[in-house]
Amino acid sequence: MAHDLTLWGTGTGRTMRAHWMLLELGLEYEFHPIQARSGETHTEEFRRLNPRHKIPVLRHGQFVLTESAAIIQYLSETFADSKELYVPKNATSRATLNEWCYFIVSELDAGSLYVVRRHEGLKHVYGEAPGAVEEAKKYFLHNLEAMASRVESGGPHLFGERFSAADILLMTCLDWAMSSQIALPGPFLNYRQRVRQRPAYRAALERNFAQ
Repeated sequence: MAHDLTLWGTGTGRTMRAHWMLLELGLEYEFHPIQARSGETHTEEFRRLNPRHKIPVLRHGQFVLTESAAIIQYLSETFADSKELYVPKNATSRATLNEWCYFIVSELDAGSLYVVRRHEGLKHVYGEAPGAVEEAKKYFLHNLEAMASRVESGGPHLFGERFSAADILLMTCLDWAMSSQIALPGPFLNYRQRVRQRPAYRAALERNFAQ
């Protein structure tokens, strides 16, 4: 179904989130496969969309939104069938979902994995810092341990039977961790094995990492 949706960005775990949610919801969208650190995010045209020159960027009609977590939450709240995806309607339940989303984005993504990315994968830009990388990997696993009871709670997803934006955030972090040679504990390997069977996940992998 057409809804005048356009997405900019490809090639990273963060852009993967936006593609995945769009495909999970069965939404048609125009796609501009620009990449980070390619110069494409510094063009005048793109900077009008996002002066912070980051991807992904979503445009829905005249509304422009950046930040991957905000994008997938907006899409789920705007387009999801709540029988299929977990999209809580009351403030308390929304706050609980947001709590997990913010924890994943701040502690697993920005506070751990991006430190590894900066000083391992991008050490030619930010410099080598093996001590910081090692501590960031330990911190990532420490925070996974804090999530273990949630993952082992019995349901296939973080909120039981229904998939949610939090699952997309967690799964992309787990994929990122594995690519950074971080050994995942058993419950998270099992969780990842379940989630990766979703057709939209596989379709998003093909689209996001085509290049």
